Amino acid sequence: MRPPASPLPRRGAGAAFLDRDGVVVEDPGYLSDPRQVRLMDGAAEAISALNRRGAPVVVVTNQSGVARGYYDWAAFEAVQAEIERRLAAAGAWLDAVLACGYHPQGLGAFRRAAHAWRKPGPGMLLAAADGMGLDLGRSWIVGDRARDLEAGRAAGLAGGLRVGTVPDADDRADPAPAGPRGDFRVVTAKSLLDGLPLLPL
Repeated sequence: MRPPASPLPRRGAGAAFLDRDGVVVEDPGYLSDPRQVRLMDGAAEAISALNRRGAPVVVVTNQSGVARGYYDWAAFEAVQAEIERRLAAAGAWLDAVLACGYHPQGLGAFRRAAHAWRKPGPGMLLAAADGMGLDLGRSWIVGDRARDLEAGRAAGLAGGLRVGTVPDADDRADPAPAGPRGDFRVVTAKSLLDGLPLLPL
C-alpha cells in the first residue's frame, strides 16, 4: 500500500474506493507503458471534487498482467506515477494505491487459485481500512465490472457505483462472495464524474 500523497485524510471517514482501469484511466488491456496513459473523461475533476469533500480516495486494482509475466512491478509503478502526475496537474490526488498481482493463471508465486486481495475478494479494501482508519460502512466502491462491486459488498461497504458498459463475461468467471451487509446499494452511471452526485461521501 502506497502512503498518502496528500495531507492525511481524516480517520473514520467514508472512502471512495476506485478501480483503476476503466474508471480512472482508459483500459487498453494490460496497461504497462506510461505513454499509453489516458485519463477517463472527467476522472480528474471527479477525484478533485472528492478530495475537496475530504473523502479519502483509494485505488484498488487487480493486476493480472504482473501475475502472467506481461510486465513487472517497476512497469506498474511507472504507469502509476504518470497517472498521479496527470491527476496532480488537475489539482487531484490519490490517498493510497493497492494492487493485487495474484491470479489463478499466474506464474510461479503469483499463481493462486484464490487470494483475499484479488477482487471480488475484499482484501485490498480491508487492508486500506485497517491502515488508514477508514469507516467501511460509510464507504463506496466505483468499478466497471461486477467483481469490483462484489468486493465492496464483501467488505461491508455502503454501496457501489457501476460505470461504463463492460460486458460481464470475465466477471462470471470469479465467484461472487456473500457480503456481510444486506443493504448494499448499487447505482449506475456512464462515468465516475456522472456518478459523483450519487456518492454520499
